[in-house]
Amino acid sequence: MKYTTLPHTDIKVSKICLGTMTWGNQNNEKEGHEQMDYALDKGVNFFDTAELYSVPANAETYGATEEIIGTWFKKTGNRDKVVLATKIAGAGDYTAHIRKDGFSKRAIVEAVEGSLKRLQTDYIDLYQLHWPERGVNCFGVRDYPYKTSAKEAENHLEILETLHDFVKQGKIKHIGLSNETPWGTMKYLQASAQHNLPRPVTIQNSYSLIHRSYEYGMSEVSLREGIGLLAYSPLAFGVLSGKYVGGKKPEGARVTLFPNFSRYSSVQSEAAVVAYQNIAEKHGLSLTQLALAYVNQLPFVTSNIIGATKMEQLKENIESINVVLSEDILQEIEQVHNEMPNPAP
Repeated sequence: MKYTTLPHTDIKVSKICLGTMTWGNQNNEKEGHEQMDYALDKGVNFFDTAELYSVPANAETYGATEEIIGTWFKKTGNRDKVVLATKIAGAGDYTAHIRKDGFSKRAIVEAVEGSLKRLQTDYIDLYQLHWPERGVNCFGVRDYPYKTSAKEAENHLEILETLHDFVKQGKIKHIGLSNETPWGTMKYLQASAQHNLPRPVTIQNSYSLIHRSYEYGMSEVSLREGIGLLAYSPLAFGVLSGKYVGGKKPEGARVTLFPNFSRYSSVQSEAAVVAYQNIAEKHGLSLTQLALAYVNQLPFVTSNIIGATKMEQLKENIESINVVLSEDILQEIEQVHNEMPNPAP
């Protein structure tokens, strides 16, 4: 395994981060425990979860993933071997079953205390805001939704002050953002600097070969401000494994089970996937290896969040850390990107 540190900290994290959002729905507790055992044995010391999980989100499975991690901590005693990240759910209809007051002080207190209880731990290494309360262009929204974005008051200071209380108590070590924009990220950084409050050290946004919009502003913020990307969906819901090409619907696969998870499944995306698959095959790689290795080597990426429902998928994903893409391969990737830039919103 390769390691880096969370920016502005001395916390060492693996370049591969174990994503967990299928546990409690597509994966049961035993399978979740098996994945954590294997990942830790392979040097993966960074686990990411959220109070929202498992997905698709609903009242019946709310908090199920955190509970599975919590029972593993209790069973194994491995809490001190893991850098643990979780998130408070953002506001909106999708999370109305959780709460309706966004990132209010009351909501943050409830969310943090609830996660600590489910995770069976007394501290969280990295606590993240799952998505902004205002309208932003994420989750498949390509363009800036100015009509909804204008409705949000700027409450960055109140949020940081509330999180600071938990930092002082030792219940949170560091904070991070997720699904944020350059403007939102800079507002948090400015507020933290001006008021001597905790500074976001990471941002968790989508990044893959077919969705590189992070490079439209956010990559510069990452590099110049020292806020590392935790790249999620590097395989685009499995689309970048090639298993859905040609209209295939593998049994038990995420997009097969949940057709509304179509964010990365456009006709344009499939054309790009086929082009990247051709590059992989030309160089003796699987498409999965190519897609993950590309993200692993980016200078603004702190860790690459992989997820799997089957152990063979998990093994291949983790082994991607040992794949180094040559300059020739990188140039071929850029040629496809220039011809078909960001086909998935």
